[in-house]
Amino acid sequence: MLIDTFGRRAVDLRVSLTDHCNLRCTYCMPEQGLAWLPKPSLLTDAEIVRLVGVAVGSLGVREVRFTGGEPLLRPGLVGIVEACAGLAPRPELSLTTNGVGLARTAEALAGAGLDRVNVSLDTVDRETFRTLTRRDRLPEVVAGLAAAGAAGLGPVKVNAVLMRGVNDHQAAELLGWCLERGYELRFIEQMPLDAQHGWERAGMVTAGEILERLGERFTLVPEPEGRRGAAPAERWLVQGFEGVDGGPARVGVIASVTRPFCRACDRTRLTADGQVRDCLFATTETDLRTALREGASDGVLAELWRKAMWGKKAGGGIDAPGFAQPDRPMSAIGG
Repeated sequence: MLIDTFGRRAVDLRVSLTDHCNLRCTYCMPEQGLAWLPKPSLLTDAEIVRLVGVAVGSLGVREVRFTGGEPLLRPGLVGIVEACAGLAPRPELSLTTNGVGLARTAEALAGAGLDRVNVSLDTVDRETFRTLTRRDRLPEVVAGLAAAGAAGLGPVKVNAVLMRGVNDHQAAELLGWCLERGYELRFIEQMPLDAQHGWERAGMVTAGEILERLGERFTLVPEPEGRRGAAPAERWLVQGFEGVDGGPARVGVIASVTRPFCRACDRTRLTADGQVRDCLFATTETDLRTALREGASDGVLAELWRKAMWGKKAGGGIDAPGFAQPDRPMSAIGG
């Protein structure tokens, strides 16, 4: 198993498939994009499947989330999903995507064994979407969400980041839109993981502000204690609305900055170039790619992974005086 000195066990693996993206969200990267990872440094499809197999078969990982960048840009995505669905024990497989292109691939992904999707969508106003992403592709994202639901990739979840003075006033509108369609919305506090290193805490829309905005239109009731477990989102029941499964409708807030969930964190991360990260805000990594390509056995790879997670810190340290933002931006770490 993957355990650290604080007794936390990592059972949730985030696998970045690429650092490329077809949007240019203002809170993530500059308009001109970034210097992408060189292709030879990226794990091949077979290498990804092998490392996921080590995590599932030898280290106790139960959930695998494919991320990016934008994972739909990975040509071998469907094959990777199918191969991972065939692992024993079979992990739960999910995908975090911006939804561009999902309408074309949702059915194939479901057929390959993908269980569900999380789609990033910060607004349903087309002009605001264009401002935030620097691309006019909202209709494609909306179509992708509908296709995911039709393909059975549920519960379909929507992830949203609010930016002050841009879309923060649209929080209740976005929740209403998601409730009408049976999507579960989760707001995420903006984190210091932008390539520009322009994040400022004072400008961030906090969880408290998000809930205040939602409370202007909806009645929210905290989910009963004990339901959260290791989930990053605090969740509220939205009174008067029914969820897609017939149960109560919910909305979540991931307050990584103001209410960090480090104490219950159960995640481990693998970058597209084969580096293990024990935390989203880690400033060090453990190289599995080199060992893999030099012929290391599964046992050796598993032991390297165990050592990488054993030294995990108590928290991300955002509030520490000496906090240093990771050199890698979110697009190169994996969501």
